[in-house]
Amino acid sequence: MSKELVGALKALEQKGISREIIVDAIEAALINAYKKNYEQAANVRVDLNLEKGTMRLYSRKDVVGIVEDERLQISLEDAKEVNPSYELGDVVEKEEVPRDFGRIAATTAKQIVTQRFREAERGLIYEEYVDRADDIINGVVERMDARNIYVGIGKIEAVLPQNEQIQGETYEPHDRIKVYITKVERSTRGPQVFVSRTHPGLLRRLFELEVPEIFEGTVEIKSISREAGDRSKISVVAHNEEVDPVGACVGAKGARVQTIVNELNGEKIDIVEWSEDPIEFVANALSPSKVLDVQVNEEEKSTTVVVPDYQLSLAIGKRGQNARLAAKLTGWKIDIKSETDARELGIYPNENSTFVPVEDETVASEEVEIDLYQDGEEA
Repeated sequence: MSKELVGALKALEQKGISREIIVDAIEAALINAYKKNYEQAANVRVDLNLEKGTMRLYSRKDVVGIVEDERLQISLEDAKEVNPSYELGDVVEKEEVPRDFGRIAATTAKQIVTQRFREAERGLIYEEYVDRADDIINGVVERMDARNIYVGIGKIEAVLPQNEQIQGETYEPHDRIKVYITKVERSTRGPQVFVSRTHPGLLRRLFELEVPEIFEGTVEIKSISREAGDRSKISVVAHNEEVDPVGACVGAKGARVQTIVNELNGEKIDIVEWSEDPIEFVANALSPSKVLDVQVNEEEKSTTVVVPDYQLSLAIGKRGQNARLAAKLTGWKIDIKSETDARELGIYPNENSTFVPVEDETVASEEVEIDLYQDGEEA
């Protein structure tokens, strides 16, 4: 074995490919080359010494009473001529030194070894990234084609498909972006990592990075609804009564949420408080709209929401977006009625309603600022 090959093998070992994988690859290559080039069907064993750079090839034959295949078997009498201690069922080994074996087998061995090493390296890369699925990672835009953007994330290029790109976002080579790993797959070309900019998980991870209370578990994100590039809603709850979950996510003067908005190129984000009471939760989810009443149909898991006439368009949102996101956030169907229509239908006011609307004059200034910010307006 050449010193160059030994050096190459040690270099691969330093990359993280175990010695066992290296030895197995070389032994398999030598055995395959021997059988292929010398038309041998014999059982073969290779003794490989990486430190000394030596290799020895042994044919192996089973000791039997009656020989049926001389290539694989040896009689007990012949075996005892080699060593009197052999018994039936033992294996006799003989070192083989085929003429020109090194030269003839070199090409075949090299191909097989190279293939095994490539597979091992791919396996290491796969193992490195498969555990990072559903996580956020920093990347650099490497190149683009008609449909996909290829993002360098270390040892591999991740694929950002067209349907996972935020509409309206533009990218240039060397741009740094945060992406969400959606899946990691094995393929004939090696591991493939797929990433997203539109997945709700990206928003969740960004808040975990930016809000210490979420990372520590004091505040929990209960649900997310997102229309990437335009608007999102998240519901949060605090596991400590002294912590304001919405205020923690917004940050002082909106600093925390603004960082996330900037990362998503201006996507509006509504942060609302989660409640196990569907009446309260649905009313919160329709923020920044004011709600007069919420009536619940448990069987159909639907709600009828009454809002002031002047708030109807705000509650529904542009192209129904606010109502649609609120429904996704809560998991309840939401039918919005104006106060005038609700009175004409006789469903408002409802004497049995338990909903207590928040009056404008009782809303704290900080909450007003939050609501205005969530609506994408300046306070």
